[in-house]
Amino acid sequence: MSGRFRRAYEGFLDATRARSRPDPDGEGRPGGAPRARGKRPHNLFEAAAAYVSACAEDDQDGIDEAAGWVSPEALSFGVNELACRAVIALARERDESPQAVARALLGLPTA
Repeated sequence: MSGRFRRAYEGFLDATRARSRPDPDGEGRPGGAPRARGKRPHNLFEAAAAYVSACAEDDQDGIDEAAGWVSPEALSFGVNELACRAVIALARERDESPQAVARALLGLPTA
């Protein structure tokens, strides 16, 4: 069963990588603008980090820019992965369970 999940995850990553690569003529990018030469495309984790940071700073221009780097599905996956890693890191730092940390961050009572 875990093999099936791993294959699905790998397929998802392959698809998001393919979508985040620029077309040589720029047709696949918003507005059809070509990417500057020599710049590598942003990956979904860079987009997620920029998006969440911009949200925390209430920077609408930054939010819009990061949201345009990858597909909405890839951004959603990246934000989810960032949230999971952040909760795990805080849980280890606080010596608490991830569930307790997540509930505390959201202002929910402990279960």
